[in-house]
Amino acid sequence: MELSEKHQLRELLCELGVAIQQHVITHRVGVSSEQLSQVSAETESDTIYLIDKYSEEALLEWFSKNWPEHLPVEVVAEGLEDHAPVTFPESTPIQDTRFKLIIDPIDGTREIMYDKRSAWVLAGVAPQKFDETRLSDIEAAMMTELPVTKQRLADQISGFRGCGRAGLVAIRHDLESGGSEPFPLYPSAANRIDHGIAGLVKFFPEGKELISRFECDLWKQLGMYGEAKSPVVFDDQYISTGGQMYELMTGHYRFYGDLRPEALRSLGLGHSLTCHPYDVAAGILLKEAGCHYESPWGGEVVAPLDTVTPVSWVCYANSDLAELIRPVLLFKMKEYFSSAQ
Repeated sequence: MELSEKHQLRELLCELGVAIQQHVITHRVGVSSEQLSQVSAETESDTIYLIDKYSEEALLEWFSKNWPEHLPVEVVAEGLEDHAPVTFPESTPIQDTRFKLIIDPIDGTREIMYDKRSAWVLAGVAPQKFDETRLSDIEAAMMTELPVTKQRLADQISGFRGCGRAGLVAIRHDLESGGSEPFPLYPSAANRIDHGIAGLVKFFPEGKELISRFECDLWKQLGMYGEAKSPVVFDDQYISTGGQMYELMTGHYRFYGDLRPEALRSLGLGHSLTCHPYDVAAGILLKEAGCHYESPWGGEVVAPLDTVTPVSWVCYANSDLAELIRPVLLFKMKEYFSSAQ
């Protein structure tokens, strides 16, 4: 893919993120949390709430009006499965598309519908390989913050494969004044976990006990649990994969991961909610920021660009932390989840 095309795709993703952000902010005015949390539909991948419908409307409207004719694209998103394939310009035959774009219009629905914590728009675009298109093919990505009502500043991070940390575009928008300014991305440079935030996803009852036991065992093996007079590892359960990635890129988390697919398969709960490809659509931004984003088994995070495949991932803020935690994590993965591979 030409560099100029990567730049254009990145800019288009950013425009899309802002359009969804503004649409959600406008349409939630005067609407209660009880209304926003009403269930609109149940899909194979997740529950669709009323607030999700707002973002879906903005998504389709923006593509209809703004997607360039010379970049025909297939769009993959939760809630669009019944209309698949969805292509733009509209009615473009799927075989004529050049790109495949996967998006989560609201990642963190459960946070934002109760006005508790920011949600995120996440999107990534890859050259079209149809059913063979994978997360590892994504060339440009974006994440845009959907803030709570009392918050006037909202961040957006975007970039493309090979741009490096210096090439990532991190912008903080003032939603009241309309102004914006860049902000720095500094993943943690710590070489230890002590007195830092690190953890695994366990915010739903299903699998929580097994994942908690795995995590405690991991910290114990690393000397972080059971001996200190006071806790030295802090947990944070941000119910948004995009939010977790943001915390890693901004230096708030030292390590984070999602092992729900392994845990749920081990427990025979394969239909419970897990991370899906659209949740990690912006995963390449972690790599470009200098973090070590990978499969918990090692290597690339591998999955097709669809809405149903379970995805496991871990991310170490830097190489020192990766060298410290990775060997122990992998040893424990084989001990706890070898049958789940």
